[in-house]
Amino acid sequence: MKGILSIQSHVVYGHAGNSSAVFPLQRMGYEVWPIHTVQFSNHTQYKEGWTGRAFAAEDITSLVSGMDAIGQLGNCRAVLTGYQGSAEQCIAIKDVVSKVKAANAEAIYVCDPVMGAPDKGCIVAPGIAEHLINTIMPMADVIVPNQFELSQFAGMEINSLTDAVEACQIALSKGPKIVLVKHLHSVSDEKFTMMLATQDGCWIAQRPHLEFDKQPVGVGDLISALFTGKYLELGDAPKAFAHCNDACYAVLKETSKQNEWELQTIAAQDEIVSPVESFAIESVN
Repeated sequence: MKGILSIQSHVVYGHAGNSSAVFPLQRMGYEVWPIHTVQFSNHTQYKEGWTGRAFAAEDITSLVSGMDAIGQLGNCRAVLTGYQGSAEQCIAIKDVVSKVKAANAEAIYVCDPVMGAPDKGCIVAPGIAEHLINTIMPMADVIVPNQFELSQFAGMEINSLTDAVEACQIALSKGPKIVLVKHLHSVSDEKFTMMLATQDGCWIAQRPHLEFDKQPVGVGDLISALFTGKYLELGDAPKAFAHCNDACYAVLKETSKQNEWELQTIAAQDEIVSPVESFAIESVN
C-alpha cells in the first residue's frame, strides 16, 4: 500500500505534531506511517507543564531501515516532517529523505521547518535552526514556514506583502518548488493570512480571525498535513492551498464553538474533506 511518512512530535493528549497531522490525512483517504521525534503527555503551553522525552536520532533511522527491509519505501508518496527534537534528528531526516527518493523518485518532501517560538512556549534544541536553513529546507520540494521561519531562510526582514513576495522568491531560488507561508502576520490585523508561492506566481488566502481565550496549538501541523494530502490528490498547488485554508478554518471554527483550545479535528472531520465555507485565494503578482 502507498502512504505518507510523517516524522514529527507527538502528544498523548490533544492535537499537535503527528497528533494533529495523522488523522486529517487518514480522513482524506491516506495511509499514514507516523514516526515520533518526541513524545509528550500534552503540548508545552499548559501551565502545569508536561512529561515525556525526545527520541534518539537512531530511532528514526532504525525504523525507516525496518520499512526499507520489507520493501515499503518505494510505496512512500511523501515524507512530511515537523518539529525535531535535536540537531542529530535533522541529520537523520536528510538521510531518510534521500533514501525514500532513491526508492521512489516521484516521492515529495514537505518540510515544516519548526524553529521555535519561545513566546509561545515552543523551544527547539541548539543547532536545529542552522540545520534546517542550511540543509533541510533547500532539499525540500515544499516548505511550510511561518513568517519568522521564512525570514530566517530568506535572510531578510518581512514587514509587508511586498517583502513577503520577495522572501518567497528568494526561498524558491534556494531549492524548494513550493513555499506555503502558514501565517503571514504583517499583512493584516483583521484577517488570518497565508501565502503560497511557486514559479508560476504568488497567492494569498485569508480567513476570519477567531477569538480564543488561549490560542490553539498544532494549527501549523494541521496546515502542512491538509496541503500535503490535497496536493498529492490534485497535483495543483493553488487548489490545494485553497482547500487547506478552508479546511483549517473549519477545524478552528468547531474548536471555537466548543470553547476549546485543543483542536477539534475529530468533531470537524467531515469538513476536513468537504469544508462548508470557502474563501477565494487572491493572486498578488
